[in-house]
Amino acid sequence: MKKTVKTTTKKVAAVKAPKAVVEPKVKVAGEPKAKTQRVTFSVRAKEGSKVFVAGAFNDWDPTAKQLLDKKSEGLYTATINLEPGSYQYKFVIDGIWCADPECTDWVHNDHGTLNSVKNVV
Repeated sequence: MKKTVKTTTKKVAAVKAPKAVVEPKVKVAGEPKAKTQRVTFSVRAKEGSKVFVAGAFNDWDPTAKQLLDKKSEGLYTATINLEPGSYQYKFVIDGIWCADPECTDWVHNDHGTLNSVKNVV
């Protein structure tokens, strides 16, 4: 007697994140590791929003680094330790990907939108 197993699949909407672009780093044997710098990201959004920063520094994970509105004034901030380099990023505000409105350095991405760029020296 054959046993049949019924399986179901659930469709899940896929959202493609922008491709990560980081300038390549050449490591030399015996060279000390580059010092990281504390880099603060901030953006204004409606109070009570869920705000994240996604970029080359966290594999474009839209929920990896949450920004907090510590004073409940609509100013969301987070600090990340980054090595010297150039990092593309976007904010994710209530699930919507947004370029940093205060950043003047940006590049076009493969999705026809803009990525903000943070240069760490």
